[in-house]
Amino acid sequence: MTEDLFTHVAKERLKNRGPLADRLRPLRVDDVVGQKHLIGKDQPLRQLIEADKLSSLILWGPPGTGKTTIARVIARVTQQDFHEMSAVSASVKDVRELVAAAERRLGESEVGTILFLDEVHRFNKSQQDALLPSVESGLIVLIGATTENPYFEVNAPLLSRSTLFRLEPLDRDSILELLAKGVEEEGVKADSEALDLLADRSAGDGRQALTSLEVAAAIAIGRGERKITLKDVEASLGAKAIRYGRDDHYDIISAFIKSIRGSDADSGLYWLARMLKAGEDPRFVARRLVILASEDIGMADPTSLLIADAAARAVEFVGLPEAQLNLAQAVVHLSTAPKSNRVTLALTSAMQDVSSPGEGRVPPHLRDAHYSGASSIGHGEGYEYPHNDPKGWVEQKYRPEEVESNIYYKPSPHGFEEQVLERMTELKEISNQEVAKEEQN
Repeated sequence: MTEDLFTHVAKERLKNRGPLADRLRPLRVDDVVGQKHLIGKDQPLRQLIEADKLSSLILWGPPGTGKTTIARVIARVTQQDFHEMSAVSASVKDVRELVAAAERRLGESEVGTILFLDEVHRFNKSQQDALLPSVESGLIVLIGATTENPYFEVNAPLLSRSTLFRLEPLDRDSILELLAKGVEEEGVKADSEALDLLADRSAGDGRQALTSLEVAAAIAIGRGERKITLKDVEASLGAKAIRYGRDDHYDIISAFIKSIRGSDADSGLYWLARMLKAGEDPRFVARRLVILASEDIGMADPTSLLIADAAARAVEFVGLPEAQLNLAQAVVHLSTAPKSNRVTLALTSAMQDVSSPGEGRVPPHLRDAHYSGASSIGHGEGYEYPHNDPKGWVEQKYRPEEVESNIYYKPSPHGFEEQVLERMTELKEISNQEVAKEEQN
């Protein structure tokens, strides 16, 4: 009894001295910050928690997004026996002992067992296999938490018997809400610009934001003040704040695009680093690179679009910080690629023609002739199939008569587009020869 009393007192003292993120863990579903798509009103996970009808599930998301927090809330509201293990330290023996205890508990008092297994991806195959029969039978309800893709790290049989819930990085408003709670818990005040910097540098990680806030608060209190300033936050982060307001967002992306368009790879990399350091959304940067690949390079280097698209996919698949290397590679490639805006000019000219007077009727020989009766109304009549010609090309009209002679795409002599220009010139010469023959006949 004395040992239990001392244990209780020790836990209470640890709670008061524990990290800020642990001290702020909510007791109710309503107090959880973020992940509204899962635990907002009428959302699926919330309904399961409130009804205490959980089946096995996997919580998958980046660090500091609320996986452990949600599990601890479940522990407080469930009528089942809740156990927590870390896959880093738990063994097969621990799992078997838990299973045996769960069987006794269910037989003696008809109480089920929930196991929260943090970092479930760290369980090896034999450990996961030891858990599988109990999960499959429903003896144990598994709540697994992982930062890794469970399709790669969790055994397929175990994953197939669990519902997968994807947690997203906390948005800026959610981070600021957490920081406001942290400021109150620490008994200090904070300048808005200091909190803004913490939110911008957190990368959606609530625990990281609160840990940095705790350090900043200690720095402020250490110098005899109870107000966190921007300098305190800079010291806690080990980095200088980079000015990046609304105007900077537009000015810097403009400088970024113009640097790449001007074939200055070093300047492109500088502005990329500036944006990434300031917490700019990497998906926004990637989208602009994909646009630039067609707008400013186009057919001068067709591979540029593939490079930009690959970088954009890497941002989604790999994420930061590693994906910043993919973005940097794309910036260097696009900067050093030959430039041409002829695709952009061509589309602009075509758009003008589409908006100009005229019916824009499809020539009869180009109309769909696959359905019954199409030939009786002249659809497809006179169409020449290019592959039937030895040259793989035939002289033929492909546009409405009123715009037939208009030229939109005029290749530049830069990069691969020079070859395109040669090919188009060759086809034009063949066309002129065909016309000359017809006139002679």
